[in-house]
Amino acid sequence: MGPVYVVTDPDAPLGVVEQALAAARGGAAFVQLRDKTISDAAFAALVAELLPRIEVLGARLIVNDRVEVAHATRPHGLHIGQGDGDPADIRRRLPPDMILGLSVETVEHARHVPAGVDYIGAGPVRATPTKPDHAAPIGFEGLARIVEASAVPAYAIGGLKPGDAAAVRATGAIGMAVVTAVTRAADPQAATRALFDEWRAA
Repeated sequence: MGPVYVVTDPDAPLGVVEQALAAARGGAAFVQLRDKTISDAAFAALVAELLPRIEVLGARLIVNDRVEVAHATRPHGLHIGQGDGDPADIRRRLPPDMILGLSVETVEHARHVPAGVDYIGAGPVRATPTKPDHAAPIGFEGLARIVEASAVPAYAIGGLKPGDAAAVRATGAIGMAVVTAVTRAADPQAATRALFDEWRAA
């Protein structure tokens, strides 16, 4: 698990496929496909198109929320939220080698991460326009408390941007998940690489 995790944004000027490939070329360890509006069939077609191309670049493709799509298309992983079903049940339905991530918003959530979850996405650290229904921002202090309470590695997420790597790393998180810091950048590949270099220097 590397330190930079990029989540795609269907509303960004650059297409989702181009975002994903740019992030992978820039050194992202994980690239998560997230789109709440397209059909399962269209989403599955995106996974089929991207999976081999992402793999060649050394990154891992994660599907957001869509359990059935993940089961059918066999990406590297699936990421679910607190309202997407029982993680233990979902884990049983996935191939044993598929990564399972879980969004965590509170210390209580972190203390009760079920067996079979490989990492958590902890946040939102700050308010973020890419997810209008997000929970209240937790800040870096809240992030540190969640990281400490979790038995599995944590990625920070929510409004993170260049310059945040040192603060995130200080909490004990293993990396930072970003959306607009990469997807809305003039050069998403260079933006990903800059975040990676910033983390290593932090």
